[in-house]
Amino acid sequence: MCFLLKCMCYMHFLGGRRRKTQTETFIPICCCFVFCRRPPKLRQISWLLFVFFSSDIEISRAQSPKAVDVLAKEIGLLTDEIEIYGQTKAKVRLSLLERLKDQPDGKYVLVAGITPTPLGEGKSTVTIGLVQALTAHLKINSFACLRQPSQGPTFGVKGGAAGGGYAQVIPMEEFNLHLTGDIHAITAANNLLAAAIDARILHENTQSDKALYNRLVPVVKGVRGFSSIQLARLRRLGINKTDPETLTEEEISRFVRLDIDPSTITWQRVVDTNDRFLRKITIGQANTEKGFVRQAQFDIAVASEIMAILALTTSLEDMKERLGKIVVANDKKGEPVTAEDLGVTGALAVLMKDAIKPTLMQTLEGTPVFVHAGPFANIAHGNSSILADKIALKLVGEKGFVVTEAGFGADIGMEKFFNIKCRASGLVPSVVVLVATVRALKMHGGGPSVSAGAPLKKEYTEENLQLVADGCCNLQKQIQIAQLFGVPVVVALNVFKTDSPAEVDLVCKIAKQSGAFDAVPCNHWSDGGRGAVKLAQAVEKAANQKSSFKYLYSLELPIAEKIKTIAQKVYGAQDIELSPAAQSQIDRYTRQGFGKLPICMAKTHLSLSHQPEKKGVPTGFILPISDVRASIGAGFIYPLVGTMSTMPGLPTRPCFYDIDLDPVTEEVKGLF
Repeated sequence: MCFLLKCMCYMHFLGGRRRKTQTETFIPICCCFVFCRRPPKLRQISWLLFVFFSSDIEISRAQSPKAVDVLAKEIGLLTDEIEIYGQTKAKVRLSLLERLKDQPDGKYVLVAGITPTPLGEGKSTVTIGLVQALTAHLKINSFACLRQPSQGPTFGVKGGAAGGGYAQVIPMEEFNLHLTGDIHAITAANNLLAAAIDARILHENTQSDKALYNRLVPVVKGVRGFSSIQLARLRRLGINKTDPETLTEEEISRFVRLDIDPSTITWQRVVDTNDRFLRKITIGQANTEKGFVRQAQFDIAVASEIMAILALTTSLEDMKERLGKIVVANDKKGEPVTAEDLGVTGALAVLMKDAIKPTLMQTLEGTPVFVHAGPFANIAHGNSSILADKIALKLVGEKGFVVTEAGFGADIGMEKFFNIKCRASGLVPSVVVLVATVRALKMHGGGPSVSAGAPLKKEYTEENLQLVADGCCNLQKQIQIAQLFGVPVVVALNVFKTDSPAEVDLVCKIAKQSGAFDAVPCNHWSDGGRGAVKLAQAVEKAANQKSSFKYLYSLELPIAEKIKTIAQKVYGAQDIELSPAAQSQIDRYTRQGFGKLPICMAKTHLSLSHQPEKKGVPTGFILPISDVRASIGAGFIYPLVGTMSTMPGLPTRPCFYDIDLDPVTEEVKGLF
């Protein structure tokens, strides 16, 4: 045993310092035991010890990533199509789409999951393990497309989102922290728009029409002229004049006054930190704001509509148009006020001009990954960007695969992927990979509650076939939800060391009986791509099935009917209940011409119902809709189910207690 410990220390020494050549495939560090004259059993034990006693960040650092320019060349990118950020990240320019416009798309695979539990299901590890299996082991072109993680969960309770074990994106600390600054750009753009709203109200409240006009259209070097965005506003008002000196007093008044009703402002400031004390604030208390005080709030940055726009846009021109359509409030006549009305569209586009480009990274086994956009799935649509998917589909070619992930359970992220993202992109998915774990199914079957950091109870560590069978109702329901869209389902069962063979076999058997094309146990966390080869083979077969993809509802249906369709067919609700405020908003949005937009439900991810504690498959419940809001730029209506917060809070013991920086090596510690 002493020899084994010495060898483990030596492995760490080698792993942190040995640099692989760019063409060398990934070799687990424990493979150094292949060369020592020890029995095979000892080599196996050493491998398991390293896997189970090394943190994700230690495993990540043990593999030296290939230089990003080398990776870019391998996947067919030209030198002028990438903008390099350091050694391991690069932005990819959208001009690539024009160059590859005649290239056939590859197969499109979505990874979703059962209803989440605190035990975790591992969708990100499945996504990474699957592409590692496809490319590094089956030699099939593939690309993973992931969301950029928010720093809220990274420093809060969930941790990072790079995958884990031997199925993760590297360098994981760069993936989980600032990356290339996209979320910071979104924060800046969002808060510029918020500042513009309050400043405009202040100036309109304290100045005459003439004073406003003179400041909005100033004389510069003896010449007064409208900016292009001001000319566009004049045209929307029906004022077809280009000379500022020719406007009548009535036209000047209409031009300079937005008359925003402060009580209708829906645009909030954002910050990428879990800060519960910003959920309700008072702004404008300084004397310089001249008594203009109102209640407001902060949302977490990834809940910003600008994040949703980034994820759903198809070009720079489309993004600019969407930014201009953002509705921030109503005027005192009940008409929508937009970012375009405030004159800030061009500035927002400037702040977002680099963020629109997907970021190229790699897996532990050197396969390519796009990281782009990061909307939450419970308070937004929960999917990475259309642009990343479209570029990846061209790069992999007709026989390749693009694997992307939808947030939380299939009832949340997958439903929005199909009904919102696929409508915007025009892309048709080939396969759904539905992720489950034995221990999460046990919780859905009535297992005891779990507390973060506390040891698991015996129900989760010992064989209990009845608990597994009872919990498979949630897996069956999620398979049925995927079948509503006509897409074949492959169940990926993430295997843990506490799972018994009988439990694994039972889950796979029930999944197949419930309509899954196949169900496959996966060991990619401990074995990398090799542990997901059977999953990759099943996905390849399923992708060759004839697709009968369809949307869940027609956009022509009234807003309330679309909400009811999702509630009944996806969640299993008996009916919905609209609050007076929700009904009023539905009536307003319908009157304003927004009634034909898709629906993005803001609902707890912890249950199919609105009650987080209700596991399994709740039935017979009435889904309460407390409010309805609109993200017109992003292109959807979002009902709020029950009491949904758009700003998470920190737990008693956040992740940041374990995160540190070595001042000598500059290495980050404690991320997971």
